[in-house]
Amino acid sequence: MTAPIELFFWPTPNGWKVSIALEEMGLPYTVQPIDIGKGDQFDAAFLKIAPNNRMPAIVDPEGPDGAPISVFESGAILMYLARKTGQFYGSTERDRISVEEWLMWQMGGVGPMAGQAHHFLKYAPAMEPPNDLPYAKDRYRNEVARLYGVLDRRLAENEWIAGDFYSIADMATWGWASLWEGQQQTLDDKPHLARWLDVCAARPGVQRGRAVLAEKRSGDVRTAAASAMFRKPG
Repeated sequence: MTAPIELFFWPTPNGWKVSIALEEMGLPYTVQPIDIGKGDQFDAAFLKIAPNNRMPAIVDPEGPDGAPISVFESGAILMYLARKTGQFYGSTERDRISVEEWLMWQMGGVGPMAGQAHHFLKYAPAMEPPNDLPYAKDRYRNEVARLYGVLDRRLAENEWIAGDFYSIADMATWGWASLWEGQQQTLDDKPHLARWLDVCAARPGVQRGRAVLAEKRSGDVRTAAASAMFRKPG
């Protein structure tokens, strides 16, 4: 029997990438909560696995050559799991290049820009003292809109992000894009993005992955929790 992968996780868009992938790939796993509101990401034991003090991370007891391995960074985890299982990475080298292009686009664009939009639109104004910065709000809201426009145009020509097959690029992007309302975006002019969001959301693996620790997202984390999430380690 395959030994379960240990998933260090909190229910955020980056965490969902890996919980969705594990569900879609049918891999057994256990969940180790990393409560980012309480500062668990700065724990010394966790930093040995994820030195950048960010979740998600995994420990696979059956890594390369059968030896255990830990992997941090959500994109690296997705690529590792896709190679491990031979799933959701396409079937040709051209497919894999497309997957990697769009995965890097998500990692370098959608995730950071949407994350900054969330920060300046929701967290910063609720801090003590408030940091309500119109320039930052406009900058990141507009950049997210630009990126979603890129994605809508891509999806006008392709069923899925990397082409005609569902891949880890879709898994990586869906969680962030599903929160478009909180990023103060509109789908009125992005019908292909809206279609893709709905199709992804209907997948059982996406639903199961999104449900992991879902109850932990309740409540207002914009004040005390924000100070823990954005503080310096030490």
